[in-house]
Amino acid sequence: MKSGKILLLLLCFKVFCYAVIAAPETCPANDVGKCGDSDGWEGEFFPGIPKIKYEGPSSKNPLSFKWYNAEEEILGKKMKDWFRFSVAFWHTFRGTGADPFGAPTKYWPWEDGTNSLNMAKRRMRANFEFINKLGVDFWCFHDRDIAPDGKTLEEANANLDEVVALAKELQTQGKKKVLWGTAQLFMHPRYMHGAATSSELKVYAYAAAQVKKAIEVTHYLGGENYVFWGGREGYQSLLNTDMERELNHLARFFEAAVAYKKKIGFNGTFLIEPKPQEPTKHQYDWDAATSANFLRKYGLTGEFKLNIECNHATLSGHSCHHELETARINGLLGNIDANTGDPQVGWDTDQFLVDIQEATMIMLSVIRNGGLAPGGFNFDAKLRRESTDVEDLFIAHIVGMDTLARGLRNAVKLIEDGSLAELVRKRYESFDTEIGAQIEAGKADFEMLEKKAKEWGEPKVASAKQELAEMIFQSVM
Repeated sequence: MKSGKILLLLLCFKVFCYAVIAAPETCPANDVGKCGDSDGWEGEFFPGIPKIKYEGPSSKNPLSFKWYNAEEEILGKKMKDWFRFSVAFWHTFRGTGADPFGAPTKYWPWEDGTNSLNMAKRRMRANFEFINKLGVDFWCFHDRDIAPDGKTLEEANANLDEVVALAKELQTQGKKKVLWGTAQLFMHPRYMHGAATSSELKVYAYAAAQVKKAIEVTHYLGGENYVFWGGREGYQSLLNTDMERELNHLARFFEAAVAYKKKIGFNGTFLIEPKPQEPTKHQYDWDAATSANFLRKYGLTGEFKLNIECNHATLSGHSCHHELETARINGLLGNIDANTGDPQVGWDTDQFLVDIQEATMIMLSVIRNGGLAPGGFNFDAKLRRESTDVEDLFIAHIVGMDTLARGLRNAVKLIEDGSLAELVRKRYESFDTEIGAQIEAGKADFEMLEKKAKEWGEPKVASAKQELAEMIFQSVM
């Protein structure tokens, strides 16, 4: 019996030790010592991490840029203006490393374990120290990520106003801007059937009120864009869904948003972010082509552009390059959520882009588009679950920025070399003729084309030279 008590005592001691080891370093909101005042933090959030500088490709310093040189001019534009990089508040400051199979792994030193207003303000201060040290000019947010929800809409709005007032102050001090804001219309149980496509009228109205407020605060913060991501705007089964009615409701919702935007004088661009599924089985904004068709059907093409996320592109069975080109040739490319997925994993992993070939193809589209402004590149990407050091936040963004910078440099090499463009030109040169011009102008009817087909006989079909195109592309890597 005595030995059993000793064993129980040892077991309890072991559990206590594990609890102490696993507990995050905290900074309670009411601690006026180490933590400063009730909504602040004494000293830096990222001590020991300097402002990230460009050191060139030969640098071995992980906290430096090797390829991204913000002030360097390329094709008549500074590199920072080609990219307009942005930090995503939700992944960077609300990401915990949790997944469906495991608890959170990230316990940042400034967190106190609450979602209080004081904690929200502390995160906001950390956000601005981070983007200042990283050297980017923009940040993005969801309303419920930067401020706690409330028991009522009025309370939620009041919470948001208080945090946004601090964000405005910090923006002014650091000369930073909001690339885009948005409303989180997917996490709360009220949105389980959707927001603008919910079968419940009261939910539709609540979503409208939440978006109204999110547009207002984005406007107040000088945001240059506003995003609509319809994570719950879709269905799980068509057996219990009136798809036509839901799509009509979604269009009416967007029309009301446009009307309110104009009423308050918000000049930012509205962006729709396509995604095929997850969390719903089918989302109505499946891909760029589907979204473009929706905008055309409801007469909204002049009011919206698209925010293309690379990981969403692959989930829909496309490459990121394909989605960017689809958006671009339809005049709808407005912004890029810079991330990627794992080809072995079938869900939205939101990893930082490190594939230089993919980055090069992305930048070919951006150059053809003349840039992205007033959009940019938002890092809608998160650390891996196993990456738990504060410096990992910087390293991840640095490698993402460097990868895209290499992509830009490679794309410029391809353009200046001209071989790839010449290969493409030669492939279609048969249309650079009188008959080709008539076809492209819509002036060639079937009778005329039949006559020419009989005159020319069996066509000789040239090689597409795909391997040569790939060789040229690889030569700049």
